[in-house]
Amino acid sequence: MTPRTPVSASDLDGSHTTPGPRPSWSQLRRDIAFLIVNLPIAIAAFAVVVTGLTIGVSLLIIWVGLPILVLTLGIARGFAQLERTRIRTCEQRPLPEVYYRSADGNLGRRLLAVLRDPQYWRDLAHAVVSFPVRIFTWVVIVTWIATAIGGIAYITYGWALERIPDNQTLWELIGIDSPTFGVLLNVALGLIFLATMPYVARGLAAMEAALGRTMLTNPGAAENAALRARAEQLQLSRAAAVEAEATTLRRVERDIHDGPQQRLVRLTMDLEAVQRRLADDPDAARPLVDEALSQTQEALAELRALSRGIAPPILADRGLPAALAAAAARSPIPVELDVALGGDGRPTAAAENAAYFVVAEALTNIAKHSRAASATVSVVRMGGALHLQISDDGVGGAHLGKGHGLAGLADRLAGVDGTLEVHSPVGGGTVISAQIPAV
Repeated sequence: MTPRTPVSASDLDGSHTTPGPRPSWSQLRRDIAFLIVNLPIAIAAFAVVVTGLTIGVSLLIIWVGLPILVLTLGIARGFAQLERTRIRTCEQRPLPEVYYRSADGNLGRRLLAVLRDPQYWRDLAHAVVSFPVRIFTWVVIVTWIATAIGGIAYITYGWALERIPDNQTLWELIGIDSPTFGVLLNVALGLIFLATMPYVARGLAAMEAALGRTMLTNPGAAENAALRARAEQLQLSRAAAVEAEATTLRRVERDIHDGPQQRLVRLTMDLEAVQRRLADDPDAARPLVDEALSQTQEALAELRALSRGIAPPILADRGLPAALAAAAARSPIPVELDVALGGDGRPTAAAENAAYFVVAEALTNIAKHSRAASATVSVVRMGGALHLQISDDGVGGAHLGKGHGLAGLADRLAGVDGTLEVHSPVGGGTVISAQIPAV
């Protein structure tokens, strides 16, 4: 059982805090590449989407149009995804997340789910609305490029135009008859268009990108979906924590009943026997007193062992390293311990308790089931989390199946947003990895 990674609303849209690119010569290459291919993509998207929409709506009355409409919406989604990728590449910044409703059930339910999803229709609308916009931006950028190149290069071909009979240049039409002056004006016009090209291209690309961001993303819906997923995750974590605590309480109750409680009952019976014999046969009472003392010591030892399995006093008093050192010292097999928590203060009490429980339970399982000759425990604090790894050289075969001890560890970690992974090939030993938020 591995909890899903928590999702925060601040992770949904990094573009709100990232400014768009500024006009520059390096950005100009991306803007021109973005704008030049717009028209072919726009023509393909517009033709396919409008045709599919028309046929689908026309045939809805005989139900054939339903799958055609869904197919058209799926194609529109594909074009939308292409456009999102192009916008991210051009602007070098992330787009807000987009959310499509999940479709479950039979084929009919899935088709209707697509038809009811507003984002599919926004994708389709973008293919239609962006068509005239892309025609405009494509014409403007092509004109700007042609004017810049043609004006600057006019000095190389202008003489040939002068030799064409009855040819009149723009400058001759407005009354300028000097060929030299006409060449200078063309070159100057080309330089002006070249100098302003980064700003014009950036403005056109930004306009199309803004249209795409508006129609092809739905950060509000994505945020709501993420919050719903987070709420579901918290419910699962809470249920797992409650189940883990209930399991622990049942185990403690069983252990107390089978161990200390039975010894205390025996102690009570021995003391009652001592009380009866003290008056008439003190010598016969002495062995009973010795037995009662032995029962008391064994009951205290079992109670201490039970308390260590829950949360030993040393954990609260001296911290996680000392508690883990004590747990490793009690292990019947040799344990190599490596604890590096850094100098950022102690982890939270919940993180310390969870980490201690994982290590203690894992060492208990190793001693009982693994037939290992040695074990290694590593606890490292890194990136605001405790990273645990417990490994042994035993027979392997451990897993997270329901009813096994490791499943209880996963449930306990789920209650603190932790994760647990087990790698245990048969005959290859076992490696248990856990990550626990420590802040």
